[in-house]
Amino acid sequence: MRIPAHAVCTAIRDDIVSGAFEPGGRLTEEVLARRYGVSRVPVREALRTLESEGFVTTRRHAGACVAEPTEQEAADLLELRTLLEPLAAARAARRRTDAHLKVLRGLVRLGQERARRGQVDDLRSLGGWFHETLAQSSGSPGLIALLTQMRHKIAWMYVVEAPARPVESWAEHGAIVDAVARGDAERARALTAVHADRTVGVHRLRLRPAVSTSQPAVNMASGRH
Repeated sequence: MRIPAHAVCTAIRDDIVSGAFEPGGRLTEEVLARRYGVSRVPVREALRTLESEGFVTTRRHAGACVAEPTEQEAADLLELRTLLEPLAAARAARRRTDAHLKVLRGLVRLGQERARRGQVDDLRSLGGWFHETLAQSSGSPGLIALLTQMRHKIAWMYVVEAPARPVESWAEHGAIVDAVARGDAERARALTAVHADRTVGVHRLRLRPAVSTSQPAVNMASGRH
């Protein structure tokens, strides 16, 4: 069975984000093909995609390597997020579907419940799903793609701590959804901008220890997505 390049791309990206491949480490087509149980063709295509996304860089005499983002690049990423997420919220107020709104409201209910109970691990996942759904609600493929790529990069570069006041944080999520539901684009934009600015402080640059160059085989055909 031929594994598509986008599945190989997702697998390599996930391993970069998780730290399985350390910044600066070489990514050879032969080793990656063995690791994921695929031919070198989809690996080559995946590496080109990941280079365009900024996860991989090509060096003379070394070939493809995991990129090594600077602190300034990481800071710029958070600043871009504070600009693009409000834009997505404003567009969501104009373009969201009833299905989007139902999911957003459901996530807010769950988030508020978990926040009251202090279930921090659940809140991280719910927060990610909330912002992903909000982006999808914008109905703008280009913006959705940028925000998706940005979320992957932020997860790679930063450890995201739990907010100091999770109940207030999820109240902000609820207010954003209310504005989106009413079709109030400017209020949705303003509320999301305030929320994005506040959450900058919970991001801490990730410190990556050296990892072994011996990597176990990963069978792509086993169902990893």
